[in-house]
Amino acid sequence: MSLFRETIGAGHDLALLHGWALHGGLFAGLARELGAEHRVHTFDLPGHGRSPWAKNCADLEGIARRLAQHLPKRCSLLGWSFGGMVAIRIATLFPERVPRLVLIASTPCFSKRRDWPHGMDDSALATLARGLERDWQGTVRDFLSLQVRGDEHQLETLRELKRRLLEHGAPSTGALAAGLEILRSADLRGELSRVSAPTLVVGGALDRLTPPAAAAALATGIPRARQVEIPHAAHAPFLSHGAQVAALVLDFLGAPQ
Repeated sequence: MSLFRETIGAGHDLALLHGWALHGGLFAGLARELGAEHRVHTFDLPGHGRSPWAKNCADLEGIARRLAQHLPKRCSLLGWSFGGMVAIRIATLFPERVPRLVLIASTPCFSKRRDWPHGMDDSALATLARGLERDWQGTVRDFLSLQVRGDEHQLETLRELKRRLLEHGAPSTGALAAGLEILRSADLRGELSRVSAPTLVVGGALDRLTPPAAAAALATGIPRARQVEIPHAAHAPFLSHGAQVAALVLDFLGAPQ
């Protein structure tokens, strides 16, 4: 199964991994900025955008292994939200292939648990899952609205997310359902210590889906990680505060190990 990929720039390889229900085209602005110094690959994850869906991609490991087949031999990863969980899994499965890792608005555990108060309630995820069966587009748009709440550029960012939602075509409903189940069930906290790559954790101070406490736990759990929090940003800082995020990433990727 092939995955849709767009590549720009020249230099060390860097792959950008998007969030649930979206596609790699959302990174167009960030890719242009990073492409000035790196060879940047933007992927549509399985069942999203222009990439076909396959049932062996219904769990996090399946997606990670499928994507790894399409990555350059050594390739830094930048994952946003759901894409951040995929990036972490690739970094633990193939540590020798991931020289650097950037996690934007990411968390090791998306759903709330007894020992993890920094996640989304199961009831809210169940509501999203039921909504997919009735009106997947309305459900996804509701989820996009949650991503921008509190952001100082809330209306502009939401407008951009909605405008680009179907730019690469409709996602597979099977992929959407599988992705929600991954968000509900995946817990990577026990694997963070296995991430050997230097890691940059970027989060929005006003993010309600992956709050600052989740980003702090992520940075604490990864041995060579550092955290940067962007004031006045919510869940999509690479859109709402694009120049700041691009500068942080370029500085991190260019720093000596």
